[in-house]
This record gives sequence, C-alpha cells and structure tokens, in this order.
Amino acid sequence: MEPEQPPQQSMETIQYEQIHSAVAAEFNIEEGFIEYNTPTFYISSKPDLKQAFMRLYKQLDSKQLVPILRRRENRLLLQVVPKPAIRPNRPTINIVLLLATIGTTLITGYVLSETLPNPLEGAIFFSGALMSILVAHEMGHKLTANMHNVEATYPYFIPGIPPFFPTFGAVIQQKSLPPNKDALFDLGMSGPVLGFLITIVVTIIGISMSTISTPSELPQGVFPPPLLLEFLVNALLTIPPVSAPSFVVIELHPLAFAGYIGMVVTMLNLIPVGQLDGGHVAHVLLGERSRNVLSVVSIIALFFISWPMAFIAFLVSRVRHPPPLDDVSQLSGSRKLATLVLVAIFILCLAPILPII
Repeated sequence: MEPEQPPQQSMETIQYEQIHSAVAAEFNIEEGFIEYNTPTFYISSKPDLKQAFMRLYKQLDSKQLVPILRRRENRLLLQVVPKPAIRPNRPTINIVLLLATIGTTLITGYVLSETLPNPLEGAIFFSGALMSILVAHEMGHKLTANMHNVEATYPYFIPGIPPFFPTFGAVIQQKSLPPNKDALFDLGMSGPVLGFLITIVVTIIGISMSTISTPSELPQGVFPPPLLLEFLVNALLTIPPVSAPSFVVIELHPLAFAGYIGMVVTMLNLIPVGQLDGGHVAHVLLGERSRNVLSVVSIIALFFISWPMAFIAFLVSRVRHPPPLDDVSQLSGSRKLATLVLVAIFILCLAPILPII
C-alpha cells in the first residue's frame, strides 16, 4: 500500500482530498491511496451499498468523474477515474443505414407478395411491420439508456441480402457503462419486451389477412411455427379438419411473416451469449463460470436451429462483456422475477429458422 498523497498531474483539477471527502460521506474507508494515478479506496460493505454508490455516482458525475466498484481479494475496491470523453453521434450514418434497410425489406416484401393482387401493397405492409418491430426493440434500449444516464447512439440498422435475409437487425452502441446491475438488466430486457409486444400486434393483424390451404403434400419453403405463432393461428383462424395424406398449411400474409421474423429476432437476441440482450441478463444473474457454461450450451443448441446463427453467436461470445460500474451490488428481487418473463418470451418465440423442405 502506498501512503496517502496529493493526486498526480492527471487529477490536478480535482484535489484528492475532495474525492476522499465525497467517498467518505457515503462509505467507511478502510484504506485510501493513489494507485497508478487513480484515487483508490478499500471500503466496508453496508446494507445500502447500491444506493450509496448511486449517490456518489451522481455527485461525481457533475465533476466529470466516475466511480468504479469491484471486488479484489474478497475486499471492496472503489476507484475514481476521469469520465471518458464521448464522441458525438453522426446521425447521417444512421439515416443512410435506415434507408438502406427499408429498401432491402421492401424488396423482400415484394418477392413475398408476388402471389397477391397488389405486390407493392404487400411489400409496404411487410417493410412497415418489420421496421416497426426493429425500431421498437432498439428504442426500448435507447430510452432505457437515457433513463439510466448511459450514453448510447441511435440505432444502426443493418441491411440484409434480399430476398433471403431482409435485414440483420440493428444495434445501439453504448458509449458509457451502466451504473449497476439493475441498469444493465433493464438495458437487456427493454428491447426484447417492447419488440415482442409490437410483434404480437403485427402478427395478429397479419394472421387475420392470411389464408388456409389443405394440400396433399407440403409445398416448398414451409416453416415450423414458433409456439406463439401456432397459438395465435389456432385462436384467430378456423382450422378445417383434414385426413391423411392432406396437410393444413397457413399461407401467411407478408404482415404475418414479418411477425414471424420478429419472433426469430427476439429469440436470437435472448440467447445468453456475449453482448446480446440475453448476455446482459446472464451477466447480472450468474457468476463467470456459470455464464461460460451456459454460453457454450446455448451455442451448441443453436447449431441445431441455425448453424450460421450459431457461428455468429460464437463470434459474439469471444468479445468480453464489460461489467457495470458497480459490479458488486446484487440485482433487485423484482428484476430476478422479471427474468421469468424473458424465459417465457424466449420459449414462445423458439423455432427452427430453416424451412422443413
């Protein structure tokens, strides 16, 4: 341990004594020192650890400083570092990618609507529905980031390769770390839940516009439905009784097919791997060893659903998930219960991505 001393040149604008006083106002300091030009404190645990950290976090934010709470050798270590500079957003890139993704979804929707009387109308339905799901998902993340004072970009939509992959989804880049596990959980949950709700609305409308056929053999490109889609179809459509060798095939309207894609996107995002939404949730619920085991099991299981997606998930898993600023405080009880909602959504949206034939 080094003796307490004035801060080095990198902290000259804020005296070490001021930081020490701010920390001491919230925590019992066992030791305080400078480590690699960084004010560092060993502190004692307390019942309101999470709340005390948040009070310190808000106080230091006005001074362009950030506290970081970790465990080191079973002791609580608090360090205070300068707030990283945030590069300004460049909305031009977001707009260009948005327009490109609208284009690829329109092309895909037109191909899907070739059997309809008005293919252009079907294309607009499909593109509008799918984009609504993606926008809802990403804006859920963005609004939650704003609520927790996490710097984040606007969505970067990723155009796909029509007509096979209309879009590869969208991403929001976080430019600062969430303050605690509660905030990280909220960031992971908000997107899938909001996107899921819009998916249900889109699918219900689309199913009401779909048709039923009873061919003697399955046509090409038949997809096995997720549980949610199958439930909605049975609830909203009257399925005629058939006998072998006939099949019941639901010819989804492009609007309903956009809902199907929304379910697949939601399912993929909830896989507990890396920096996917499911990875955020797994990080705050499980220890490192359990997360690694769950990640491997998830990628292996995904291989049997879609090997290209399993490969992408493997690449995502190689990137280390950054912890929140306070990686010591526990997740709130209500959020632990909310995990059951995410599990239910994942199960309802689970389905093979490739067609049966």
